[in-house]
Amino acid sequence: MVKTVVVYFSGYGHTRKVAEEVAKGAEAELVVVNEQGEIGEAGFTALNEADAIIFGAPTYMGGVPWQFKKFADESSKVWFNRGWQDKVFGGFTVSASLNGDKQVTLIYLQTLASQHGGIWVSLGQLPASTQAATRADTNSLGGSVGLLTQGPSDAGAEAIPQGDLESARRYGARVAGVAARLRG
Repeated sequence: MVKTVVVYFSGYGHTRKVAEEVAKGAEAELVVVNEQGEIGEAGFTALNEADAIIFGAPTYMGGVPWQFKKFADESSKVWFNRGWQDKVFGGFTVSASLNGDKQVTLIYLQTLASQHGGIWVSLGQLPASTQAATRADTNSLGGSVGLLTQGPSDAGAEAIPQGDLESARRYGARVAGVAARLRG
């Protein structure tokens, strides 16, 4: 069995909920980036031991919040020694609006994984792009690079559409499955 870790920052609980669903699909461990942008030694140990790492961050003002960026900057110590080289990576983001420039955040997460020498896993789900499609359908936001989700700013995590949560579970399973196939 592969070891998958979901490392995420959540400002208001929406990203935490999505991280939990991704972790369910991947049967993954959760590592929280705290309010100070830190995961501690135990968090880095979990990531170092993982076969697959899934990054999660809300999209704030067109990118990751400073807390996630601080964690990413601290990972440069691992980068220097190629500690995450050839690990499988994925990523997801949440914003309050349907678009919210989430793609920019995903590209950042993909770039971070690539700098570490990782192998990025795309979403792998067809978009719900028919006239009959609703927010209850999987991949209703039409992502491909990674998982896009939406959580209204005037509601808690319980308002995240079920289609987004199902997409999260499926994406977690996909990333873990790719890691398992590569591990052989």
